[in-house]
Amino acid sequence: MPGTHGPLNAFLDLRQMPVAHAEMGPLAGLRLAVKDIYDVAGYRTGCGNPRKFEEALAATQTAEAVQAILDAGARFVGKTQTDELAFSLLGQNSHFPFPVNPAAPDRVTGGSSSGSAAAVAGGLADIAVGSDTASSIRVPASFCGLIGLRITHGRISLDGAMKLAPSFDTFGWFADNIETYEAVGKLLLGRDPHQHPLNRPLSIRWLDAFAAGLAEAAELDRMKKLAATVIGEPTETEYAFASSPDELYQCFRRLQAHEAWQVHGGWISAGDRGLGPDVDVRFGFGRTIDAKTAEAETARRTAFRSGLSALLGNDGFLVMPTVPGAAPLVASTPEQFQAYRERALRLLCLAGLSGFPQITLPLGCVDGAPFGLSLLGPSGSDVALIRLGRKILDAARKV
Repeated sequence: MPGTHGPLNAFLDLRQMPVAHAEMGPLAGLRLAVKDIYDVAGYRTGCGNPRKFEEALAATQTAEAVQAILDAGARFVGKTQTDELAFSLLGQNSHFPFPVNPAAPDRVTGGSSSGSAAAVAGGLADIAVGSDTASSIRVPASFCGLIGLRITHGRISLDGAMKLAPSFDTFGWFADNIETYEAVGKLLLGRDPHQHPLNRPLSIRWLDAFAAGLAEAAELDRMKKLAATVIGEPTETEYAFASSPDELYQCFRRLQAHEAWQVHGGWISAGDRGLGPDVDVRFGFGRTIDAKTAEAETARRTAFRSGLSALLGNDGFLVMPTVPGAAPLVASTPEQFQAYRERALRLLCLAGLSGFPQITLPLGCVDGAPFGLSLLGPSGSDVALIRLGRKILDAARKV
């Protein structure tokens, strides 16, 4: 199993293989890093687990979406660390030195796309590919001061990527400037199937209430006021879905874990896989979710998706905190990490359960560390969200 190299522990220490890329194209001259759940021709895909790496053969083809970025001119600069089997939120894989958060070195990077976020935030790559099942684009982006979009589920191919929970898994990428982010979006997303303008911002009070404290609430208010100069003042609503925030969180947790066990349970059960303790617990939980429970939670998910779709309509989008606040300190206790995780997932699970797109923008700062603001739109409005994000970030530069 390789280690890591470089000052940020972002990249895996692998023998560098030539990876062809186009000399011309919209991404020419940009450096590309790739999360180690995606195949890159000539490299083994380790998925953050030593046994997976030992068993893997070198890939003969590069993952479809990664290849599209290479074909647009980006140059591959390395594979990046991922949380084990992409099943974590904090960016702390027990098999590697933890990636360093360049924006707040005493705080975690966020996971599972931890190395990709660290690489871009630290200036080691211009674009870094990640994935978002529970939150693995949005959380590291918010923690490291980057732009990150969880796409509409299924809009970009995951051929050549490790599966975790297929009905939640999405392709994603990081950049530290909106121009680069938008260029990748145009390449991979094409034209939005949702063609109605997004001009009705909404705010749900119980979502805003997940901000962790007074400082976070004040910064959230500042970010929303800044965004309002571009998108208009959000209409506040106490909109109640058929399920409570706690029920939605548990629904997400059960379905994700159930699917993860369906995908990986056979391999895990076949021998000692050396799973880190936290990841082992999550897969163990998935093993306990029976088909009847999964069916009931799928029905809850379907009802929630319908309710959120009705709330947004054709023109609405939510303005909300990405996470409760700045990244937890590296020195946090396991209990503090778990409390943050559970609070954060009550915000993050909405996009996962619905399959709708959500972009996080690096607009805020709490205790000297980044804090992102999110826009969540209707299915298929991904490019529209990027364009709204560009307008907001342009306005922020002028403040």
